[in-house]
Amino acid sequence: MAEALRCSPGGAASRQRRAAEAVRAGHRIGVMKNRLFALIQEGGPPMKIISVLKPRSVTQIPEPPLARFLFADTRIAWLWLLVRLYVGYEWLTAGLEKLTGYNFAFGAGFGQRVSSPWVFSGHDGVALQGFVKGALALSSGPHAAVQGWYAAFLQHVVLPNAGLFAYMVTFGEVLVGLGLIFGALTGIAAFFGVFMNLNFMLAGAVSINPILGTLGLLLMLAWRIAGYYGLDSLLLPLLGTPWTGSLLSRLRAQRTEPLEAGAGGR
Repeated sequence: MAEALRCSPGGAASRQRRAAEAVRAGHRIGVMKNRLFALIQEGGPPMKIISVLKPRSVTQIPEPPLARFLFADTRIAWLWLLVRLYVGYEWLTAGLEKLTGYNFAFGAGFGQRVSSPWVFSGHDGVALQGFVKGALALSSGPHAAVQGWYAAFLQHVVLPNAGLFAYMVTFGEVLVGLGLIFGALTGIAAFFGVFMNLNFMLAGAVSINPILGTLGLLLMLAWRIAGYYGLDSLLLPLLGTPWTGSLLSRLRAQRTEPLEAGAGGR
């Protein structure tokens, strides 16, 4: 896993293998298209046509070179570092403002008190209640900005538990910001950031959410290299993935293999 993170895909052997796979996939698709056109021209039964469309074996269509370069090549990891820092900065400053009530965004108002804290203030959830009530006001009319089903969720779930959701939103924004800035579990941090962006937009708050949501989706696609210049260069090889296993499990397997081989020899 560590070598996969540090080495860009390529090499003559891998290129030849991908080219051969592409040729085989193109041949299979061509054969299927010819059979399908012949059946349609002959007026074949619908079930037979469906049987042609349904693949009998798994066919993996190789990624385009541009997608591999953008989302899996460490040579472009510097771009995702810039995206990460920007999105993480936006989330962290928003979360710190809710946590303390002070402005942490760089600019003329840096360090100034701008609102009451959302949490640890003795009136937790009051600010969130105001946000939810504003969203509910946008849920009526012929072209409502807030859908009815989401307004029901806000009214019956979020509003009665505004204090709990205030803590979830505040610390969620702080943790997403820190995760993206330090490149720690970047894909997971970006996922939760996009989830919050989606909820803010469903509540009628547009602002910068479409931009952060789009960048967050791109970071999710580039999770393998988005944290290359960050803690993910250590965490991903150590933790592994569900389909590769963790480094610890592989080390344990390597230690037990000689023992099992020796026991078999006896």
